[in-house]
Amino acid sequence: MIDIKVPAVGESISEVTLVKWLKKEGQYVERDEVIAELESEKATFEVNAEKAGILKPVGKEGDTLKIGDVVAQIDETAAKPEGAPATEAQPAVQQTSTAQAANGSSTATAVATAAPAITKAAPAAQGPVTAVSNDIKATPVAAAIISDKKIDAGSITPSGTGGKILKHDVLEALAHPGRTPGKELFGRQDRREKMSNLRKTVSRRLVEAKNTTAMLTTFNEVDMSAVMALRTKYKDKFKERHGVNLGFMSFFTKATCYALQEWPAVNAYIDGDELVYHDYCDISIAVSAPKGLVVPVIRNAESLSMADIEKKVVELATKARDNKLSMEEMQGGTFTITNGGVFGSLMSTPIINIPQSAILGMHKIEERAVVVGGQIVVRPMMYLAVSYDHRIIDGRESVSFLVRVKELLESPDQLLFGKDPVKALLEL
Repeated sequence: MIDIKVPAVGESISEVTLVKWLKKEGQYVERDEVIAELESEKATFEVNAEKAGILKPVGKEGDTLKIGDVVAQIDETAAKPEGAPATEAQPAVQQTSTAQAANGSSTATAVATAAPAITKAAPAAQGPVTAVSNDIKATPVAAAIISDKKIDAGSITPSGTGGKILKHDVLEALAHPGRTPGKELFGRQDRREKMSNLRKTVSRRLVEAKNTTAMLTTFNEVDMSAVMALRTKYKDKFKERHGVNLGFMSFFTKATCYALQEWPAVNAYIDGDELVYHDYCDISIAVSAPKGLVVPVIRNAESLSMADIEKKVVELATKARDNKLSMEEMQGGTFTITNGGVFGSLMSTPIINIPQSAILGMHKIEERAVVVGGQIVVRPMMYLAVSYDHRIIDGRESVSFLVRVKELLESPDQLLFGKDPVKALLEL
């Protein structure tokens, strides 16, 4: 009998939570096969079997374990059951980040959701099953009614086997709009859940950011007409050439990098009695992941092309969605960009991602009446917000930084040189 212990996952981490068992008690496991998932305040990671044999879990799901505690035992002397399928070996310990200790943003960049696909037919005893959206299963009749009546399938309570939506469930939802079928009216039940390590860390860091920085927010608005026109004109050629969509993040990242280099205090941080300035721009992007908010970093963003930035955003967002970000990809950012607009936020005051000194918040693009040249016109406008640490960044610097971002976005041809092409030609 060998012991499987909780591995060390970081110098500052002393305990983890046993999230779930991936193998059951008494089950035969192969060497290096994943048996459980643990979560620290910074990362989730998988624990693997060190030997092949019969598994005997020691901890229970939800238990808090110390580093070095025994999480399971394996009887390596047990014979492998006949007919047991061979399992492909997995890495000994695969660590994937779910949170950054220095996470203080209050909004997040949305991760693209894969388009739904039609699933294979289920056995005849259960009837065919069709995926409606986001892996929600429904019978063909129920799916047809949902499509015809344009009902949100996520609001329907399934009663079929394996969470399948039946015709009765859809009709019940139509008969009682606005309430969950089967739920007691005027119910007053409470529900308690243990806070995850991730949520504890986010809570602690948010309070730390508010209590240890002289945080202030300045606002501006940007006319997105030029950027949207560029995207409309070149998006097809861009995707054909580079294999990625031309999104807003590359424009904002480019504009931010130029502005940061013009106003270096916004790209710096306080270390004791010293100010640390960066000649590079490592841009953290706030991403909404299944287990919470994460902020992976685009390294040397100032040196990347628009296509390289878009590719990196897709790569990091995909890893965040799959909980496969490494700790290295989460650490060391110098400035953060967060986009609450994808969730419909019109304006917000993002919280600084300490130890950084500032964070840029993007918001919803909305057509509004504005005055241009003495005329009232309708333009796609976006509010921008920069929260900054007033201990290191003065009002002049923060406002000038945001105005520079606005100028670059409203004249995106300047993103090539960081200045007006004509002025660059004339060396003005």
